[in-house]
Amino acid sequence: MTATAKTSDASEKSGPVNEFVEIVKTVVYALLIALVLRVLFFQPFTIPSASMEPNLLEGDYIIVSKWSYGYSRHSIPFSPPVFDGRILGQEPQRGDVVVFKLPRDGRTDYIKRLIGLPGDRVQMRRGQLYVNGEMIPRKALPPVMIDSGYGFTRSVERYQETLPNGRTYVTYDFGPGGELDDTPAFVVPEGHYFFMGDNRDNSLDSRAPDGGVGFVPADHLVGKAQIILLSWERGASIFKPWTWVMDARPSRFAKILE
Repeated sequence: MTATAKTSDASEKSGPVNEFVEIVKTVVYALLIALVLRVLFFQPFTIPSASMEPNLLEGDYIIVSKWSYGYSRHSIPFSPPVFDGRILGQEPQRGDVVVFKLPRDGRTDYIKRLIGLPGDRVQMRRGQLYVNGEMIPRKALPPVMIDSGYGFTRSVERYQETLPNGRTYVTYDFGPGGELDDTPAFVVPEGHYFFMGDNRDNSLDSRAPDGGVGFVPADHLVGKAQIILLSWERGASIFKPWTWVMDARPSRFAKILE
């Protein structure tokens, strides 16, 4: 009977230990699965600025597909130099909304619309986009009032552009005379891409001579923006639970990106 009592005590002591080990294993497996999903399939991003308005708003929470263009070292968190180039690479399409690493530091995430493919000639003339010498057609839409971000609203012109492959989207324009309304002709090098923001007068993109993104190498592409999963107004904060509901923009939930 003594031996039986000792065995029972040992089982009782090992019970909590086994439970703890199982919990640790479950957490490790969950983290590994999340890492695989993040590296190979999906990655979430939050839109931090107005450069892609009206199609992406500050506070949008988007999902990016990693498999759309294949995989590079920038597909992996912290961009470790494990290999060069792209694996299972696929060519992006003109008009795609793309997340990429800023070429000059290889770390900062940017999101813009792909306008120029390798070999293309891109230029802005009097606020109008030209690709390979052809003016990109655009249709004027009714102007809207937007928050300037400086405590007042302003009127902004809207246009619907149609790229040569048929992709359409809406752009904002603050009117003539913008710093990037007239540019030299940019010839996109092989293995690189040319990006622009939809908010044409409020975007440091491939047009900007200082502080812009320049030509983006193919291996810097992270993925294609596919869907707006959730969206909140600027005042929302994770530390203010009431804003999760009060500042939500439900009309943008689960919105497919053009």
